[in-house]
Amino acid sequence: MDPLERKFKELKEKGEGAQMSHVYYGDPSEEFSLKLIETLAQNGADIIELGIPFSDPIADGPVFQAACERALNAGVTPIKCVEAIKKLRTANLKTPIIVTTYFNIPYVIGFEKFISRIKKAGAQGLLIPDLPIEEAKPYLELAAKMGLHLILQATPTTSQERLKKIVEAATGFIYLVGLEGVTGSKLTNLNTTFKLIKKVKARTQTPVMVGFGISKREHAKAIINAGADGVVVGSAYAKIYTKNLQNPIVTLSEIAQLSRQIKAGCIKQNQTKTRRR
Repeated sequence: MDPLERKFKELKEKGEGAQMSHVYYGDPSEEFSLKLIETLAQNGADIIELGIPFSDPIADGPVFQAACERALNAGVTPIKCVEAIKKLRTANLKTPIIVTTYFNIPYVIGFEKFISRIKKAGAQGLLIPDLPIEEAKPYLELAAKMGLHLILQATPTTSQERLKKIVEAATGFIYLVGLEGVTGSKLTNLNTTFKLIKKVKARTQTPVMVGFGISKREHAKAIINAGADGVVVGSAYAKIYTKNLQNPIVTLSEIAQLSRQIKAGCIKQNQTKTRRR
């Protein structure tokens, strides 16, 4: 059992959903990103999603688009992101890491070489938002051969046929995009999200994580109680540190507080009642 699978097993036994925290590495500096990841891991993040900055992040909203631009302007490269994983592992970070990148980056580097590098650095999975399931088969096979999870996504508009393919091929977890929109959008219609969770959970035992629009404890609580195995939070943290880009370190305490609150929302309802007795 690899670290990602072990994490989901441990959380299930404790009656908790997972919190995966997304960080675009290098925004506004590499030093800050490393401290941000450590802070999140120490304050409720069960999985770290390390994003490689890209010039055209089509699935991301204004907050993460700006984060990518700042990181790229600061000289961050895919190789520096891989080195960051090594640094985190050397610093004894045990938290599972999922690398998120748009397809152009591993394509230019060479997919096999890219997967090999992030695996050796200490990553457990890879998420490529712009890789459709219809084109994913050779990359799924290559990732599996190297012992890496290639995380697949489903959205509220995913057809039954495509969802069947995703469910059958998925390992690690399935990332549900909880709304129609981009990262950082407001999560206003939870019924749409609940229906998607129910639809996917009825078809698979693979853990289901829900992202896009989650920014507070109440969101996490509602989604976990609806049957999801975890939530993904990113823009909410970036919004905090971007309030002070000249000295983002001073925002870490506020980020830690929000992370703890969201993690509290990931404790399942019946487990909360048991703890109160």
